[in-house]
Order: sequence, then C-alpha cells, then structure tokens
Amino acid sequence: MREDHHQVEPSQTLIQTLGTGKIANPIFKSSRLVREGRQRFVDESVRMRVDPYLRPQDLSCTEEPSFERAGPREKIYFDPTKLKAAIVTCGGMCPGINSLVRAIVLQLHYIYGVRNVVGVRYGLQGFIPSYGHDLMELNPSTVQNVHGRGGSFLGMSRGGQSIEEIVDSLERQNIGLLFMIGGDGTLRAAQSITEEITNRGIKTGVVAIPKTIDNDISFVQMTFGFQTAVEAATRAILSAHNEATGAPNGVGLLKLMGRYSGFVAAHATLALTEINFCLIPEVEWDLEGPLGLLNRLEERIKDRGHAVIVVAEGSGQKLFEGKELGQDASGNIKLGDIGTFLKDRINAYFTERGWELNLKYIDPSYMIRSVPATPNDRVYTGFLAHHAVHAGLAGKTGMLVSLWNDHFVHVPIKLAVSHRSYVDPDGGLWRAVREATGQPDLLNEV
Repeated sequence: MREDHHQVEPSQTLIQTLGTGKIANPIFKSSRLVREGRQRFVDESVRMRVDPYLRPQDLSCTEEPSFERAGPREKIYFDPTKLKAAIVTCGGMCPGINSLVRAIVLQLHYIYGVRNVVGVRYGLQGFIPSYGHDLMELNPSTVQNVHGRGGSFLGMSRGGQSIEEIVDSLERQNIGLLFMIGGDGTLRAAQSITEEITNRGIKTGVVAIPKTIDNDISFVQMTFGFQTAVEAATRAILSAHNEATGAPNGVGLLKLMGRYSGFVAAHATLALTEINFCLIPEVEWDLEGPLGLLNRLEERIKDRGHAVIVVAEGSGQKLFEGKELGQDASGNIKLGDIGTFLKDRINAYFTERGWELNLKYIDPSYMIRSVPATPNDRVYTGFLAHHAVHAGLAGKTGMLVSLWNDHFVHVPIKLAVSHRSYVDPDGGLWRAVREATGQPDLLNEV
C-alpha cells in the first residue's frame, strides 16, 4: 500500500556501470536449466515502468522513465576467480540482516565461485584503521547458522566516517565489489563512496540493499525486516490491550518506530484492530482543546472504560518546539520522546480531574528491531541477496536492489535518496486505519 508518486525524469533511472561485461556468466556453464534452455538471462532492453498507472495492463516496456530489471546477465564484468568482495552492515539493528548476509555469501560462493569474501566489522568504522576492527572472512561455514539469530553478527555502528579514508581502504585491500546494507544515511554514504570511486577512476562496484524498519525508502515497495517488525509490534499491541481492559479506566500506550513515516504504526494497527488512536508523523494532531487527544481520550474512556493508543516516535514533535534536542551520531536531529511525554501528560490530565486512571506504557522498539526475522522476511532477503550479487558481478554500481510494483529492479541510489516515502494522509492506507480504529479528527482547526 504505497502511495508515494513523484515525477521522475528518464535520466534519473539510468544505472552506472564499471564497464561492458565480456565474461560468460558461470551460471551458463554450471546450470542444467541453462543447458536445457530453461534459464533465461535478463535482457537489458526490457525495463519496468516507474509508474504502473500509466499503463497498468502491461508493466513491461521499453519506454522511460523505467527501471532496469534485476536478475542474471549473460555476460558479467568481474572474473569471479579474481574478485574480492566485502559486505558491511550499517546503522541500527533490523530483523533479517543476518539472513541477508548469509544469502549474499552463499550466492557468491556457490553460484559465481567467488572465494574471497570478507565482512567489515561494526559498520563503516571497519574501514578506518584507527578503530582497529579486523575484517572477518566469510564463507559457507562462517555463515552457516547466523540466519536464525537477530541483530547483526558483523556488528553495526552509526556516524559519519571519512569517505576518502573509506575509499583508501577499499583501494588498499583490493576490494572490487562492496555490498552496503543500511538505511537512508547508509545509502547517502554509499552514493558519496560511489562518487569518490568514480572520481578516482577505480573499478570498484557499490551495490546497496536498503534496510530500515520504518519502510520509508523511496522507490522501494517494502524494506526487509518490515514484516517482522509489524508482527512483533502486534504482540506488543495485544499486551497493551490486555493491560487496558484488565483495569478500570485502563489505557495502553505503545510507542513504535517511525521517525518521519508511520508505516509500522499504521500496518500494526490494521493487523490487530484493537487500537483507538493511531498517531503518526504525517498526520497533525492537537493535544489540548475540545477536539484534541486528551479530550477525545476522556470521551472514549467515559464511553468504553478503556483505550489503546499507538504513537510513532516521530509523531507530535511540534510539542517539543523551542527545545534544543541536538543530533545523533549519524547527524539526525534527535527527537523528543513523545511516548514518555504523553504518558506524563495523560496521567496529569486525569489526575487534575480526580479520575482513577490505570495507564501502562510500553516501548518495545529495541526488542522489535533485534528479533530474528520471520520466514517471509527470510525468503525476501534471499531474493534481495541473489539480485544484488547478479547486479554486482555484472558491473552495476551506485545502485540498490528494490522490489517495485511487484518486480525486482535496479534503482540508482541518488534517486532513492532524493526524497522520503510517507503515509499519504489522503490515501488508502490512512483511510483504512481511520476506518479500523474509528479515530476522530484530532485537530481543533483544519
């Protein structure tokens, strides 16, 4: 249910390459399906429309703006026997990272015969000698059991490391292909690394796989880990509902991820329709006043005796205007803690009125982002890994692998970071949330 439509120029969808592929894809030699004529390599001339609404009956076209289809090419750029590949995971934890890394390693090893694969420890810090993080050898044995674990066995970090030092390290260690797994900040770093590599004339490819629980990367239908996060969030919502209904005037208040986009909160609300108020960054709401949250909450408790509120972490930030919150290590503006703010303000509101209120506040964010991926997400990371390896070996660079309009495609990183995806307040997803919750308008003036 994505509603982020933006005008795209044809030139913005072109994928940068390191050179023309001249080496026969080893799949051609090893695959029985290829020998029998049933394995089809992807034709570069067949592309997928950016906007399916232009011609929904036929997504495949040769006109632009359109994306390259993902998949194996008949000719590849790198010689797998001589290639050294590296994998780095950056930013915050997200379900599915380990299964993605494992799938990349297995695809490189068994399908293309790449034997020299290393893992960069603790994000981009691993490229900087002063941090002292050693590279980790990656092969089928070292990744054998990691897909059942949460977190990232390679380690992760935030922060702005020197792009020049990172590229120096790539050169020094003779890394020809870099897979970068991360969110918006990582994608911006990947674009800067690609530009520095290009300026130096180095033949190193950069292929990104977008990672964010918030699901807010443009031209990405769904990021991996999102399905797992929604499932884990619904379990927390059920706990909040049980707490709310188990006490007089009970309120369950749950804070979920979503700095700028409320996809997790919206989908979790639809997955378990026990929510009465869903607060997301894209939809303005008032706290005070006759139509504000506090008064609406009072009406709800008078009517039903309990209420459940889900709030995305980036919602209600106007309540913190004028406060110096600073920035985190990645340069993101720190958010005001809307969860604890609402907890304190709701309790104070009802205390002033002499009400007995039983409010239970739940913040499961760190638990959600560190859980093992669900089977659906593990299957999804496998597809992303396979297409990332196909693209990288073919010499594609400065791109990410995306599921877009139900097709796997190549998206230039520069285009993906040009804007962020949001829940459309006038779109179908938010309308469904409003219908499921019965949530009234929470603005005193429209």
